Amino acid sequence: MKRVIYLIAAGLLVFNACTVTKKDKVDKGAVVAFYNVENLFDTIDTPGVNDIDFTPEGKYQWDAARYASKLNKLGEVIADLGADEGFEGPSVIGLCEVENIDVLKDLVANDQLAPLGYEIVHYDSPDKRGIDVALFYKASDFKLAKSSIHPLIIHDKESGDRVFTRDQLLVEGELKGDFVYLIVNHWPSRYGGEERSRPSRLAAAQLNKSIIDSILHVNANAKIISMGDLNDDPHNVSLKQGLQACSFTNCCANNNCSLFNAMEQLHQPDSIGTLMYRGKWNLFDQMIITKALLDKSNEGLKFDTAKIYNKPYLIQQEGKYKGHLLRTFGGRTYLDGYSDHLPVYMILTK
Repeated sequence: MKRVIYLIAAGLLVFNACTVTKKDKVDKGAVVAFYNVENLFDTIDTPGVNDIDFTPEGKYQWDAARYASKLNKLGEVIADLGADEGFEGPSVIGLCEVENIDVLKDLVANDQLAPLGYEIVHYDSPDKRGIDVALFYKASDFKLAKSSIHPLIIHDKESGDRVFTRDQLLVEGELKGDFVYLIVNHWPSRYGGEERSRPSRLAAAQLNKSIIDSILHVNANAKIISMGDLNDDPHNVSLKQGLQACSFTNCCANNNCSLFNAMEQLHQPDSIGTLMYRGKWNLFDQMIITKALLDKSNEGLKFDTAKIYNKPYLIQQEGKYKGHLLRTFGGRTYLDGYSDHLPVYMILTK
């Protein structure tokens, strides 16, 4: 399968890694972000894709006006990631729940994102809902070397049939002159219950670790960032046993870990996360990094902070669901919101 690349001109929560000293200047650094944009579908019924609900005649009455509003709102959020720290949008941002290359082209061409000059890496995945992962990158900040997809092969426990889900996207290149590996994930959902669906996410974690280990086998000092909607919290089995991602707690003394979860210590179920379920916050949107990004003696890019972008405009401020995320739909009710997930991002400095 060929890579598809299009050239298109077009309240923060903070955690600092123990090994990094923040520098005064950020102009040599970069923002790396991830955002589950929640059902970014166009209005066209595509044969073979389960997208009929997102058409003008479908149950969501998904027409051109609603689609345009969704693009504007997502553009607003993405352009603002890192603004408080002096950046003009992320250097790279992973995305999930996008229908196809067309919606990605429409998004980067949006008035709020076009000036940032994002380019796109995208592959069609076999997901039964027709949703994919993708990566935007600024041509001025990131020089693409290559990209590849890694399919997740899992089977239904009862029928034995393959369950078609999202591929994992690996993108390699120079970020502000420093070679990095970026993996974009959207692991299997908790449909059918967390326990019943757990083996699928464990398999996704093991695939992700195999990709990372293959890179580290060639270069033990590789700078790798694995990001995505993992449909699990940092303490769950997939992260702790499958991916073997360690907390930053005592990370200076922990020589046995090769992977660190930049988001883990942000999670507080009663008050902090990236999505809400039954009044509790989950932190499914995570960013995992290799030890090389924590080495303060390194002259290249280093991890500085991890953040959840939770500006008030993304939260419902009144009504029955006050405090919940302002998403596009609540059931079938059109809310004209953003997403059912908050974006996450990290600052890398030199």
